[in-house]
Amino acid sequence: MAYENLKLENRDGILTITIDRPKVLNALNADTVEELRRAFRDAREDESVKCVILTGGGEKAFVAGADIGELAQMTPITGKDVAERGQRTFRAIERFPKPVIAAINGFALGGGCELALACHIRIASDKAQLGLPEVTLGIIPGYGGTQRVARLLGKGKALELILTGDRIKADEAERIGLVNRVVPADQLMSVAEEMARKIASRGPLAVRAAIEAVMSGSDMPFDEGQFLEATLFGLLASTDDMKEGMGAFLEKRAAEFKGR
Repeated sequence: MAYENLKLENRDGILTITIDRPKVLNALNADTVEELRRAFRDAREDESVKCVILTGGGEKAFVAGADIGELAQMTPITGKDVAERGQRTFRAIERFPKPVIAAINGFALGGGCELALACHIRIASDKAQLGLPEVTLGIIPGYGGTQRVARLLGKGKALELILTGDRIKADEAERIGLVNRVVPADQLMSVAEEMARKIASRGPLAVRAAIEAVMSGSDMPFDEGQFLEATLFGLLASTDDMKEGMGAFLEKRAAEFKGR
């Protein structure tokens, strides 16, 4: 399927999705949000895709925010619709059954920071800057940012980021846990690809179950989360992949998982 604002490349099961609007710092307009929804829908059904890397085109930005020209035309009704469409797309990314790695190559501000937060793992260039500056425009984060950053960092740090609207550099983002890792800019994609290949080599059913246990379980009371974990653990005991993984360990060889 053709895309106007995205570039897709699948190499050996690693699907790289590049938001490709560098002239506007990859700003998220309505069309781009819809294309992201379609791209992840199709990747979900594509059995060849084992892991997704999401990044931005050009050298300056991952995604520098939403399209302000579009947002400036909002009414109360259309504004709610805009937020809900973005939330549905980002929720689909967060609940995607295959790992999604954000390779943050530059500015990740506003909707761009929210997009990175929806990914499972965040690797940032040492040139990246992150922030939620919506209050400087008289609005708040609307694509799930108020909820995800509070769950990730706690209410105090979340409110500091949201209420000041300040940008933070990559090393500070790593220190507070907003990103997993910071690497030199010229190594960003190679590091992301290396991690993606490592994850893709693991048991795919186990990877999928782990994502479900963490993402769904974090929204549950602890005991319910443990019940989900135990259920998924038990289900995996019925798979050929479990037999292969444990057999390979005992036989001191590399496992060859089949995803069944």
